[in-house]
Amino acid sequence: MTKLGKVKQTRWKLYLLIAAIACGALVLGPGVLHSAALDKPAPGGELRMSLYADVKTLDPWLSDDTPSDTVRYLTEGVLIRINRRTQQPEAELATSWKVSKDGRKIEFQLRKGVQFPDGSPFAARDVISTFDHLLDPSLHAPVADSFKFDQGVVKVTAQGDYTVTAAFPVPVPGSERLFDLVAVVSAKSSSRPAPGLGAFLIQERKPGTSILLRRNPSYWKHDANGHALPYFDSVRLDIQQNRDLELLKFRRGEVSVIDVLSPDLFERLSKEAPGSVIDSGPTFDSDFMWFNQTAKSPVPANKKEWFRSEVFRRAVSGAINRADIARLVYKGHASPALGPVSPANKLWFNANIKPEVIDTSLTLKQLIQSGFTLQSGSLKDHTGAPVEFSIITNAGNKSRELMATLIQQDLAKLGIKINVVTLDFPSLIERITRSFDYEACLLGFTNVEADPNGVMNIYLSSASNHAWNPGQKAPETPWEHEVDKLMLAQAATPDYHARKKNFDRVQEIIRQQAPIVFLVHPNALSAVAPSLAGVSPSASYPHTFWNAENLFFTKKSGQ
Repeated sequence: MTKLGKVKQTRWKLYLLIAAIACGALVLGPGVLHSAALDKPAPGGELRMSLYADVKTLDPWLSDDTPSDTVRYLTEGVLIRINRRTQQPEAELATSWKVSKDGRKIEFQLRKGVQFPDGSPFAARDVISTFDHLLDPSLHAPVADSFKFDQGVVKVTAQGDYTVTAAFPVPVPGSERLFDLVAVVSAKSSSRPAPGLGAFLIQERKPGTSILLRRNPSYWKHDANGHALPYFDSVRLDIQQNRDLELLKFRRGEVSVIDVLSPDLFERLSKEAPGSVIDSGPTFDSDFMWFNQTAKSPVPANKKEWFRSEVFRRAVSGAINRADIARLVYKGHASPALGPVSPANKLWFNANIKPEVIDTSLTLKQLIQSGFTLQSGSLKDHTGAPVEFSIITNAGNKSRELMATLIQQDLAKLGIKINVVTLDFPSLIERITRSFDYEACLLGFTNVEADPNGVMNIYLSSASNHAWNPGQKAPETPWEHEVDKLMLAQAATPDYHARKKNFDRVQEIIRQQAPIVFLVHPNALSAVAPSLAGVSPSASYPHTFWNAENLFFTKKSGQ
């Protein structure tokens, strides 16, 4: 899924090897691999981190933004967890699983002896209930898109108390990896969020300020010495949009880990305390912008006409200097985007896609041929209206604000005027998901895994995260119809080469049509306090706390 995305192949040994290579190499600062093997765990204490916006929801099934997903990740249990370092599936609430030869069924053996915080035992009925609710069309759960197909939806049935079978209407490559997305909720729960099966429980939420998680006393995991996990008594998530203040708190020891460090702060901290910073290398993530093509949006009709024009979208994409963004915004800790897939994703990246060539004269010629005119340095549409629109992005994110300024400067060369509007995150989410009262948006795309199935909730026209025009009852353009067919086709065969051919074509269409203008793929930049041990940094989200139950403070820290 992605927050939009996650999911990947896994059924062939060679495939797994290639997938692990696709994650990229780690580039670490000296002394930053805080290994639990080197320090004796000191149970207790509080892990402190920051969220850069308030959570959109605490319902684990509706989570599709990074703050909400952070809480979900720390508090909910899943059948299978993808190890963020190896990218391989590992047993969680399922002790084992078996995929049928035709790729249509997967049988799980569930872990016995696991209890929900209220004391009720975890069993097959909880998995069945979870999927019954998750696939309810009225819920509109983003994660459900990965379990829906033209031929139907997954059917989950129980064979006794501790065996569950998921039957797909078509073969689904790497189907077991989809279950990393699904929080298993108690069948007895009548509301959400409910105390879950993760390492921590939600103890207190102060909207706009903080979320306090406490250790789950019913958590089933133990370390090699039989000590109950997690080691921490609590996790405090402070909602802090100001990255400079977060860094100040990190220096003071009031924040123990910064999972996503901005490039300028990374450079600053690397000079002050080089042993605390981590560049985990290229990610599958993207920074991108898109135009609002939603028919019911209050955007003026002439602007909707621009945004629905392939020529206009292509002109904007071709005018943006991505190398400048990588150099100036990310200080070199990013690579220009060639299309929707990061080159770090070696398994699925379409190597035939070439870099954008910035040619202002040619771009202006194409715009003029499609009905625009250039008058006194200002681009006008066929009605004579000046081409001017606003880009919204999240306030407090200096990297994104600088990125918007660079885009503003690049598009001015075409005579296009850009107004940059920064909004607090809840207001931004409200506009792009409910009111649709915006013209263009600049955001980031967190893609945990490599497989195309993980971006179903982005590219299917019916999906709620189909950013530029979500939730279409039927594809509104021929190219979206083609993308739908290709995405469903690649999901319906276990043949890697057939899938790759289909997904290559999807990448070509998205690059050509530019409904999303992909800008750069950032590296994973993080910071970890010297007193924090057990950290195993990853290029995939979460970068530093994916194994939160195994993190601890060293005894010498005095915490």
